[in-house]
Amino acid sequence: MKLPRRFFQPLATGAPAPFRELPIKLERMIHFVPPHNEKVRSRVPELAATVDVVLGNLEDAVPIDQKEAARKGFVAMAQATDFASTGTGLWTRINALNSPWILDDLFEIVSQVGDKLDVVMVPKVEGPWDIHYIDQLLAQLEARHGVSKPILVHAILETAEGVANVDAIASASPRMHGMSLGPADLAASRGMKTTRVGGGHPDYRVIADPTSDGAARASAQQDLWHYTIAKMVDACMANGLKAFYGPFGDFSDGEACEAQFRNAFLMGCAGAWTLHPNQVAIAKRVFAPDPAEVAFAVRIVEAMPDGTGAVMLDGKMQDDATWKQAKVIVDLARLVAEKDPDLAKTYGLA
Repeated sequence: MKLPRRFFQPLATGAPAPFRELPIKLERMIHFVPPHNEKVRSRVPELAATVDVVLGNLEDAVPIDQKEAARKGFVAMAQATDFASTGTGLWTRINALNSPWILDDLFEIVSQVGDKLDVVMVPKVEGPWDIHYIDQLLAQLEARHGVSKPILVHAILETAEGVANVDAIASASPRMHGMSLGPADLAASRGMKTTRVGGGHPDYRVIADPTSDGAARASAQQDLWHYTIAKMVDACMANGLKAFYGPFGDFSDGEACEAQFRNAFLMGCAGAWTLHPNQVAIAKRVFAPDPAEVAFAVRIVEAMPDGTGAVMLDGKMQDDATWKQAKVIVDLARLVAEKDPDLAKTYGLA
């Protein structure tokens, strides 16, 4: 464990100092792009204006014989696109730490586009030791190649061990950006009996007690991921990080995708992965506060400018606790309004 006074020191001579606070950015969706697919890659300059984060995926879904092509495709994509002009983040998901490709992923990408890269997403993180390794290696590469800003690290929770160590992972490095739930690999690691990628399962239910008249008993499907999301959100928020829902694999079921995204949003997640273009609109709709909620939150903030005391609004008491809740909503609405002129007008923040 690093001592407090050394926590924010660069880990290599010449590496940029870590951020003390995360940059304020809108990240409603992390949109996955397969960089080995030239046709998809050619659309990235246009795509960048419509999403908050473009992620070049080098890990799962990339065949073994296409790993090098994906890496080179990501570099080409990064060099060809002006992400900064649209305020769009550039991320990559590297291969797992136990794979033979990870070193080439980091060496080639940082050396060629390190100054354009915002976040490295690390799969199957199991403990703080994984973050320490990536932290040190990134610092050495930043120093070697003159990268001027620190590259952040985002961990995917997709093993039982990773979930058990979530607090230690969150506090492992000032380079930490946040975490995402990886439901498919996590389900396998836990021995869960589902082949679905995210979302619920019709057999995971609660049922009402029987009635004396023998009437049909009400039943409701439960959320398989509620516990893990809550644990992840707590670890992230306690450490000033962002939590994200991961993939929703059934592209044809927009209604279920929206319900899962909304559950995550209400529980504190900042965004979710989008694997298909039709999920982008869902993420934009879900991870932006409701206009009526924004209007009421603005009233609370305006009635209590310094966040102290108590006031009555519409017959309900508002105090410092509700002021904090309102501030979360208003701050998010302002971020959304900066990127979405139509919502800015709806929110009255134009």
